[in-house]
Amino acid sequence: MAEHTLAAKLDHLFGVVRPAGGDEYSFEQVADAIRARGGPTISATYLWQLRKGLRDNPTKRHLEALAGFFGVPAAYFFDESEAERIDAELTLLSALREAPVRQIALRARGLSPKSLETISDMVDRVRELEGLPEPPADTDR
Repeated sequence: MAEHTLAAKLDHLFGVVRPAGGDEYSFEQVADAIRARGGPTISATYLWQLRKGLRDNPTKRHLEALAGFFGVPAAYFFDESEAERIDAELTLLSALREAPVRQIALRARGLSPKSLETISDMVDRVRELEGLPEPPADTDR
């Protein structure tokens, strides 16, 4: 995620953290779930405004409630390096929801580090051939 605004972070969370059905959570679903958990009062309209960048100064309690709903630490909203790390993990989890990607990952399980590196290099080359953008940097490689 190149942009690190609150709106960009929320947009990313809505885009990658999804219910079992696969569609994005609605603003109403998020607001209702936060209220049901005993969180602060938050409206669907306010969530929309935050996501669109029309409002950008929520309370700490609102951010904590949003973090809790989306299953990320509250530090996601306050610490840029933590946000980048979490975004990379969320992107990976989102990709693993796709059956073909999941199958490749499962088949690669148990291979040696050298073999995994070779497969990774091959995937990078195929992405380049297909004109796809480079994936986020892998800090473990």
